[in-house]
Amino acid sequence: MPGKKWLAGITALVVGLFLAVSASAVETDPENTLYLELKDGRVVIEMLPKYAPNHVARIKELTRQGFYDGIVFHRVIDGFMAQTGDPTGTGMGGSGQKLKAEFNSLPHARGTLSMARSNHPDSADSQFFIVFKAAPFLNGQYTVWGRVVAGMEFVDNIKKGDPQSGMMDNPDKIVSMKVAADVKE
Repeated sequence: MPGKKWLAGITALVVGLFLAVSASAVETDPENTLYLELKDGRVVIEMLPKYAPNHVARIKELTRQGFYDGIVFHRVIDGFMAQTGDPTGTGMGGSGQKLKAEFNSLPHARGTLSMARSNHPDSADSQFFIVFKAAPFLNGQYTVWGRVVAGMEFVDNIKKGDPQSGMMDNPDKIVSMKVAADVKE
């Protein structure tokens, strides 16, 4: 009989495949879509309130306040992830509101957005990261709240930092981040 880890891995794979197929078959919901403007172009992010309702609500609240506009990607490790959401640019700051973890079964596949946190599970605030490629070792330990549905090539172009720390001089910034429902084009 297969072990629990094997079953969890298969479940995560099936959920990931379902999300990939359903996103391409269904129009995105503007209220749960973000437009992340980077130096090279627009990244479209589908938020996943079914899996992380409190985190999605907080991200939308901060986005609507303009919190993320101009914030740097303070930690970027090539082949792993790009982290942002700290107004101090040091990796130590946030919005001042800690969120209870909403760990879920969604895998950290390429383009996944997940909340950064300290060693304490309930310490996520405003910082999040986007993974450049699958990072299954993160599964079940960080709150997945969204995924890139268009523009991942622009995420790939974010300036990379030190291979270990991810830190760099003159990091790239978020030009702006908006909830699609609020954008008139």
